[in-house]
Amino acid sequence: MGYLATPSTGKGPAVVVIQEWWGLVPHIKSVADRFAASGFLALAPDLYHGKSTQSPDEAGKLMMALNIEQAERELAGGVAYLKSHPQNYTGKVGTVGFCMGGALSLYAATKNANVNAAVIFYGGHPNVKPDLAGLRAPILGLYAENDGFVTVTSVRDLEKNLKSLGKKYEFHIYPGVDHAFFNDERPAVYNPTAAEDAWKRTLKFFNSHLA
Repeated sequence: MGYLATPSTGKGPAVVVIQEWWGLVPHIKSVADRFAASGFLALAPDLYHGKSTQSPDEAGKLMMALNIEQAERELAGGVAYLKSHPQNYTGKVGTVGFCMGGALSLYAATKNANVNAAVIFYGGHPNVKPDLAGLRAPILGLYAENDGFVTVTSVRDLEKNLKSLGKKYEFHIYPGVDHAFFNDERPAVYNPTAAEDAWKRTLKFFNSHLA
C-alpha cells in the first residue's frame, strides 16, 4: 500500500518518499504532492500497513517494531514500480525520507543499485545499520544543529565515514533549528526558513541526478 502523486507535467523523474515514525500521515502525503507539483512522480509507501499515530510513545513503539529487512524489500518494490512506470521519462528513481525515513533512505541506497540519488532529512533509527561500502548513489543530508536525536556528532561521524570511502555526499546542518524542522504540521519545531532552503536544495539535487 502507499500514496502515489503524479506530476502535473504528465511525466517526470521519480522519487520514493519515506515516512517519519508517525506513519503515512497527511504531512507525508502533502510532501508527495509537492514533489508532483514540482514535476516528479512520487510514491510514499505505507511501511506500517495502515497504522499511524499522533502519539510519540506509540510512534516509538511502531518504529522499533518495524522489520527493517521487510521495509527495505517494500522500498525496493516501490523503486522497481517507479523505475518502470510509464510516467517516469528518465527511468531514474531517488529516495527521500524524514527522521526514521531518512535513515531508511540511506539504507535503501546502500542496498539497491536502482536508487540513483538519496536525500536524508535528519535521518536516524537505532536498528538501521547501512553498509556504506555498498553505496553507489550520491547523498544529500539535511540536519538540525539542535537535534537531540540525530546529533551533530553523529552527523560528523557519518560524514567522516562517507569521505573515507570516497562516496559522493553533501551535508547541511541548519543552525538554531531542531529535529523535524521541515514538518509544517508541527509548529513547535517547524522552521520555515530552513524548510524552504532544504526544499530548494532537495529539488536541485534530484533534478541534477535524476532528470
